[in-house]
Amino acid sequence: MTIRDTVLLGDPRLREEAHGVVNFSDELALILEDLKDTLTHIQKEQGMGRGMAAPQIGYPKKVVYIQMPERSFYLVNPAIIWRSPETFMVWDSCFSLNAAFFVKISRNKAIKVEYKDEDGGKHIEEFSDDMSELLQHEIDHLHGVMCTDHLTDLRNIVMKEEWEKRYRTPGIGM
Repeated sequence: MTIRDTVLLGDPRLREEAHGVVNFSDELALILEDLKDTLTHIQKEQGMGRGMAAPQIGYPKKVVYIQMPERSFYLVNPAIIWRSPETFMVWDSCFSLNAAFFVKISRNKAIKVEYKDEDGGKHIEEFSDDMSELLQHEIDHLHGVMCTDHLTDLRNIVMKEEWEKRYRTPGIGM
């Protein structure tokens, strides 16, 4: 079990475009294992979190891991191929911000994502609501984009403690 340090805002690696995965090899297996181990550890320690992108643990590869009670899966080389015109506002934070504050930003209500699984199998899947928001967040990381980049009104920043008092729904993490 390997738990990697989370790359924090200010580290230039978070702003780089990740590289696509070409070989489904031992190198990819290591990234997948480290993503899973690190996210599982953070979820246990902090009681929040649903996904993590490889650049957040220092791997400049287009890989995302989602771990939720109802579904866990890897997305390799994910690309958003369609976005609904409908949007919604969401409070978003990030492990790369130490979840120290939340920003209220707009996300598409639904998206369609093309990706490969850990074995190289191709998938096209539509996601809506919370899953749409989560995948937009994680896929943004693969392009050097942070949730703070979507902030349009500086009044939409809330410290973690205030967000938890006002907005957190028990049992639902960021």
